[in-house]
Amino acid sequence: MRYTRIILILIFPISLFSKKIGQHDDIETIIGKTQKQFEKASDYQVTMKIELKVPGFRMPKKKYKVYFKQPNKLKIKSRGFGMLPKTGIFTSPIDNFDNLKNMRIVHLSNNDDKVYIKGDVIVDSLKLKMPNEYAKLGFKPSVTVVIDTFDWVINNVITELDTLKLVEITNEYQNVDDDFIMPSSSTVQYFIKDAKLSGWLKKDITSIVGQNPLEKNSDMVEGKISIVYEDYIINRGIKDKIFD
Repeated sequence: MRYTRIILILIFPISLFSKKIGQHDDIETIIGKTQKQFEKASDYQVTMKIELKVPGFRMPKKKYKVYFKQPNKLKIKSRGFGMLPKTGIFTSPIDNFDNLKNMRIVHLSNNDDKVYIKGDVIVDSLKLKMPNEYAKLGFKPSVTVVIDTFDWVINNVITELDTLKLVEITNEYQNVDDDFIMPSSSTVQYFIKDAKLSGWLKKDITSIVGQNPLEKNSDMVEGKISIVYEDYIINRGIKDKIFD
């Protein structure tokens, strides 16, 4: 993940030192700092432009007006046909870790300010059910969350089944109003090349992209969803009736 950072060169060394992850920071502390950054925007509206590239399905680029208010109020406005990926983009950092157990830091780099936290998925907490063929083999789904400890935001969310990568979400960020680090773009890539897994995923794909975008005869689930965020309006006080 690469960021759009607006940083004065004179204060860069001080900021870098103060924001780097400490040697004694544990996972709970890291998540807490990321959550604090997320909560700085108590409400906002943003325009989202979405492009979907999935074999066997075509959808024109769509534009959405999205309203968000802490902790979890969300309103989406769009004309005509379209879908909004349910990728956890508007989910708090804490919620990203709620379905994980046995969390551990698997990589820590002071060179690029990133920490990798990996956890095993609590399968019973998901709407998706593992196909019997894989459940019997004991495959364990896991999620790796990559956090930038400079800006305390989530760069990547990688979902794997054993060593097979299923989905990767990548976020890039921008500085808005010189105070808020907000997403500038996101991509959701699918890497399902196994017929059994794709058949399993197609049954519940509505929980991922909002509806099934695939042809019934399609054997694979590969593709990419690209999202661009524009025209943020932050902390101007969105009324609750907007979400009715």
